[in-house]
Amino acid sequence: MTYTSDETQNNRADDNQDEVLSKSARWYAVQVASGCEKRVKMNLEQRIETLDVANRILEVQIPETPILRHQKDGRAKEAAEKVFPGYVLVKMVMDDETWQVIKNTPNVINFVGAEQKRRYGRGRGHVKPMPLGHGEVERIFKQSEEQEPVRKIDMATGDKITVLSGPFKDFEGEVIEVSPERNKLKALLSIFGRETPVELEVNQVEKI
Repeated sequence: MTYTSDETQNNRADDNQDEVLSKSARWYAVQVASGCEKRVKMNLEQRIETLDVANRILEVQIPETPILRHQKDGRAKEAAEKVFPGYVLVKMVMDDETWQVIKNTPNVINFVGAEQKRRYGRGRGHVKPMPLGHGEVERIFKQSEEQEPVRKIDMATGDKITVLSGPFKDFEGEVIEVSPERNKLKALLSIFGRETPVELEVNQVEKI
């Protein structure tokens, strides 16, 4: 007959408990200060280890999609763009302790959820965190993983531009249409005193 030590039994019990917690974990959206998504993710991951809650706060993610950002030399550089700027997603078991770990992290504003009105007085009430739906989470991460890079051009309708090369070099105008898939734009240029729409390559112009 084989006997199992108390320590081994305790370890198995802990593993079983962690497995149960993991299965009950849900994804939550957390609003953070603009531009601080990566800083919050790094701080949260450090706090999770320090405060020993890794069995209840399992993942911190910033969903991103690939993009091709236009360079001045005409080439496209692959980069990443946040799907939800100003938010991070956290997979966790919600309880008082894990709630405090997230809420007390620098640059965290609040969980996304349903606002509970105050019983007395005025002012904002408490926000009750609401987990994201399973289908919604699956769609978000599938989109991040499978989407082909989208060409991004740092110009929009109404931008003022100067033409850098070609027959209209040194002309100034206003963008009226942008075609990222073709890497082109249309701009109104003053030619012989008349506003004339001209199609240009994106690398032929520069924003003023």
